[in-house]
Amino acid sequence: MRCSDMPSIRWALVAVLATALLGGCASPPSGGVHVVDRNSRERVTSGQYVVKRGDTLWSIAFRFGWDWRDLARLNRIDPPHVIYPGQTIRFSGGAPRAVTARPAAPPAPPRPAPSTPIATPVPSQPPLVKPSVPAPSKPVASTPVQPVTRSASGWAWPANGTLIGRFSSNGSLNKGIDIAGELGQPVLAASDGAVVYAGSGLRGYGELVIIKHSDTYVSAYGHNRRLLVQEGQQVKAGQSIAEMGSTGTDRVKLHFEIRRQGKPVDPLQYLPKR
Repeated sequence: MRCSDMPSIRWALVAVLATALLGGCASPPSGGVHVVDRNSRERVTSGQYVVKRGDTLWSIAFRFGWDWRDLARLNRIDPPHVIYPGQTIRFSGGAPRAVTARPAAPPAPPRPAPSTPIATPVPSQPPLVKPSVPAPSKPVASTPVQPVTRSASGWAWPANGTLIGRFSSNGSLNKGIDIAGELGQPVLAASDGAVVYAGSGLRGYGELVIIKHSDTYVSAYGHNRRLLVQEGQQVKAGQSIAEMGSTGTDRVKLHFEIRRQGKPVDPLQYLPKR
């Protein structure tokens, strides 16, 4: 090999190594982090859902990205928006007027002699799931109300703590904000309203509270350790509604959402500046 050929060989080797390094940077690492969105879908506009015990019109609308009024109109569910287990909720096209399926009355017995009184059978009612704003089954003890600072639009922070997750309008990312805190610390209602859902039936949210503030706005509070309110209860801004926890997630935090007509919006645009 001639000495004059060495620079050319050296530069060829450098080019090969650079190509290999760039290729390695461009390739995603195996076993990398997979972002899982608790609400990765936008409004579902096809298919149907069969109501389960514990569902409410609000929880179904929240899960599938609908404004509850639009979903009620589509399925012709009239006020007080009562739904039943086994009822089908459609997400597209027209729907026949909701007719409550009731058990058939037993066949009438042979008519007895006129002197014998006739007992009229009364069919039993199907189990009720939830009306639009269900009434509490028993008096609810009022939880503490803390003084809070409200924004010009009337919203207050739902918890003290460090902001560890921000809203993203991208369909695969966060639909609210995440606030870190201590296990058991108070979670507060961000504005006045009525509790329309309190439970753990929505996957990815753990123990969840949903509050209806108006026909336009609802707010959601997820991953709680314990719920302090029940459906149908009226709450005030600053009132304790839950204890912060880690249900449905990997650390203690509050996941907080504001939805306008069923669509997630950035809570930081509504909350007071910090």
